[in-house]
Amino acid sequence: MSGELEMTNLDLKPGTTLKIKGRIADEADGFVINLGQGTDKLGLHFNPRFKESTIVCNSRDGNWGKEHRDSHVCFSPGSETKVTLAFHSDEFKVELPDGYELTFPNRLGYSHLSYLSVKGGLQVSSLKLN
Repeated sequence: MSGELEMTNLDLKPGTTLKIKGRIADEADGFVINLGQGTDKLGLHFNPRFKESTIVCNSRDGNWGKEHRDSHVCFSPGSETKVTLAFHSDEFKVELPDGYELTFPNRLGYSHLSYLSVKGGLQVSSLKLN
């Protein structure tokens, strides 16, 4: 069972932390968490891909930027998980369930984020903003 969550008109400023908890579907190939100002204006596209054993991070301003890939995949289909995303003026920090942290630059220089989506094989059970 996969789900989709989309939120608009948010007002997230640098220093905001977003904690997402959920269950990864048994048949999931991966999932996507997007943060930005709209579907084509993404400061962070976070995409664990299970079949490729990689996490892809990217940005999008009409067109996709250069992918950043990380091989530290600690997610598995059929499991409960938690991802913590921190938005800073110069970068995004993503903390994975096992405590591993990856960073991705705020390439588009966003000073606020208004859009969040979670797609694919992650069914969100809890969302917390700090």
